Amino acid sequence: MHRRDFITLLGGAAAAWPIAARAQQRGLPVVGFISGRSPDDSARPGAAFRGGLSESGVIDGQTATVDYHWLDGQFDQLPTLVADLVRRHVAVIVTPGIGAAALVAKSATKTIPIVFGVGQDPVKLGLVASLARPGGNMTGINFFASEVVSKQLGLLHELAPKAVRLAVLVNPSNGITVEYTLRDIREAAPALGLKIQVIEVTSVGEIDALSGTFAHERPDALFVGPDAFLFSRRVQLAILAARHGIPTMAGNDREGVEAGGLMSYGTGGTDMYRQVGAYAGRILKGAKPGDLPVQQSTKFEFAINVSTAKVLGLDVPPALLLRADAVIE
Repeated sequence: MHRRDFITLLGGAAAAWPIAARAQQRGLPVVGFISGRSPDDSARPGAAFRGGLSESGVIDGQTATVDYHWLDGQFDQLPTLVADLVRRHVAVIVTPGIGAAALVAKSATKTIPIVFGVGQDPVKLGLVASLARPGGNMTGINFFASEVVSKQLGLLHELAPKAVRLAVLVNPSNGITVEYTLRDIREAAPALGLKIQVIEVTSVGEIDALSGTFAHERPDALFVGPDAFLFSRRVQLAILAARHGIPTMAGNDREGVEAGGLMSYGTGGTDMYRQVGAYAGRILKGAKPGDLPVQQSTKFEFAINVSTAKVLGLDVPPALLLRADAVIE
C-alpha cells in the first residue's frame, strides 16, 4: 500500500498520519475508515459516508476527523493498518464493504467500536451474536453480495442463453468474499448449463493481461465477483469485455453498467456507505454498537445497458427490460 492510499475526499488533499494525530490532540474524535476501493474511485462512497455522518450531526473536519484508507484491493495490508488504528485509540473503526477487514478488526480490539458493511451473513461470519442484538463492540450493515449470486446468473442466462463457458473474475486477496461467491456460483451454475472457469486478478496489470487470455480462449460470458478493487476497475473491465464481445454481469455496481458494462443486480453499494456513516455518527454521539441492530439492505436494483447489448449483438427480451429498474441507453 502506498502513501497515496491514505487520502481524504476534502478537495483531494492528502490525509497524512500527522493530521490524524493533531486531530486527536485538538480533542476531535478520529474515525478510522477502511475501504477496498481505489482512491480514484472514492468520490461517491466518500460523499455517501460523510452524508451518513451528518445525519447524526457529525461533520468531518469540524466535530470529528475521518482518517481515510483506500486499499485498492491490497488486503494484505489489513493487519498492519488495523493494528495502527488500535494503537492510536481511534474512536470508531469502519469497514464498509470488506468482510476481511471486519474480521481483522474484531480480532484486534474488543473495546473500540466497529461498524462493518459486509455482503455475507454477519452472524455466520462470527461478527455478531445476532442481528437484532449484536452485543459486543460491533454492528453494521448486511448488503447481501453473496446471497444473490443465483439471481445474477439467472438474469445473465436470460440475456445470453447460449452461453456455456462462464469466466468468474475474483480477487483472491479478498478471501471471505471469494469463498462465499464461488460456493454460490458452483451451486447455481449446473442448473443453467454453465461451466465455470475461475480467474484470479489482484492488479491493474493482471486485468490488462486478460486481453491476451481472452484472445486465445474467449469465454461465453463474464461474471465480475463482488469486490471493491474489481468495481473500481469497472471502466477497464467494460472496455475489455466490449473488445472481446463478452456479456458481463456484476453485482451492486450500477456505476459499472453506466460505464459500459452489460448488467448488474444487487443492493446499492453507495447507500451502504451512507448507512455505515450513519451508524458511526450515532456511536460518536454516545450510542453503543452492541445495542444497534444490524441493518439489512432491502432495495435491490437490476440495471442493463441496452447500447452495450446492441454492440454485443444481443437482443434484450422485452420481459427483461420490463423488470429492469434502470435501462441505460
